[in-house]
Amino acid sequence: MFTRMKIMFPLLAFLLFGLAIRLDADFFATDPGVRGGPPGAGDHIDGISENERKFFEAGLEAFREVQSVQGGTIEGEETEPGLGPRFNLDSCAGCHAQPAVGGTSPFTNPQVEVANKAGATNVVPDFIIKQGPVREARFKFNPDGTRDGGVHDLFTITGRTDAVGCNIAQPDFKAAEANDNLIFRIPTPLFGAGLIQAIDDSTILANKNSNVSAKLFFGISGRVNRNPNDGTITRFGWKAQVKSPDIFSGEAYNVEQGVTNDLFPQERDETIGCRFNATPENHTNVDEDEPTKVPSDVVKFAIFMSFLAPPTPAPETPSISNGRRLFNKIGCALCHTPSLTTGKSSRPTLDRKPVNLYSDVLLHNMGPRLADNIVQGNARGDEFRTAPLWGLGQRIFLLHDGRTTDLREAIDAHKSFGNFQFGPSEANVVIKIFDALGGADTQDIFNFLRSL
Repeated sequence: MFTRMKIMFPLLAFLLFGLAIRLDADFFATDPGVRGGPPGAGDHIDGISENERKFFEAGLEAFREVQSVQGGTIEGEETEPGLGPRFNLDSCAGCHAQPAVGGTSPFTNPQVEVANKAGATNVVPDFIIKQGPVREARFKFNPDGTRDGGVHDLFTITGRTDAVGCNIAQPDFKAAEANDNLIFRIPTPLFGAGLIQAIDDSTILANKNSNVSAKLFFGISGRVNRNPNDGTITRFGWKAQVKSPDIFSGEAYNVEQGVTNDLFPQERDETIGCRFNATPENHTNVDEDEPTKVPSDVVKFAIFMSFLAPPTPAPETPSISNGRRLFNKIGCALCHTPSLTTGKSSRPTLDRKPVNLYSDVLLHNMGPRLADNIVQGNARGDEFRTAPLWGLGQRIFLLHDGRTTDLREAIDAHKSFGNFQFGPSEANVVIKIFDALGGADTQDIFNFLRSL
């Protein structure tokens, strides 16, 4: 370690000298915040066929649907059946809302209102606030000390007018918090999901094995998460634990809203008196004559995600251009890979296309400050997928748990030295260089990130 440090500091000095840093001692860079103007997101990718557009719009409509326990009109709103018995929200679009449907947490958290909708008797946990992010809660361990890691839904249907007779309690979040057994996740943006799915495994591995000398200097490695049965690379979710938009949709429908479906047909809570519908509650509609009505909601969601366009970045400026140059120069792009390319796809609109996602889709050790101690697939408790940065300009809440809205704080959280449980973050050297930049150069990086 001492030898590596002796080598690193001269190299660091050389690198900083090569950046032609502007040492603006009196200038303090600040995050410009969520970019205003049109969302530049939420529409379909260019070039889809007329039939593909119809299925995209059917998926969007299903994505916006509001669920209730048994369907029908609830508080003046038309709903679809299947909510609960435990849930986090009653619509997909409620979680994935900013800056357009398919995005992430909106400015106002809809979970506060849904807690007591239709007469429900839920108590809003103290980590859910109106101006905070949409969150799901996970427990790290079970009472017997074995690993848990699963989602513990915030709310139940107890007390709702459409769930008479159901009486189940919310999880004990206060006890979990007191025992340091509680962690949070916020919704991941879904823009460009079809393009990400269409990247070949070989492309991801070739990128992983590129720039070896630079990655060795910066202390960056990274590894893939894999599906245990077929061995292929998984790439969706905060820990790249999910294989495809279809699996993502089916699991989220069941976990976040409690809607059973063809992929996840069992209720997560089978308490007597709290089951009101036959399962799966949402399924393929084999008796429908209209093609867009045949697929289940899960398939519609996946089609919507697959054709959902990436966000459009802001127009280029000299500051943004310099920020991009610095982002690459100081090592950020070694994990946040600016662009990959899709393989040969059976869908022409996804065939051999650039994917400007700013992610290598790999797992990286992020150190104890970001570690959540949740194991998913091959991902350890201190590992996360490199979050795609496209759309960052209009993202409100940052990092996997939404702990901050400020870019400087989010970047600083990447710096983390090891402890008795977790090793040091792979980003430490990059953040050291970032911290040494002059104020104007730091501002250019912030402006570049908010342009995405």
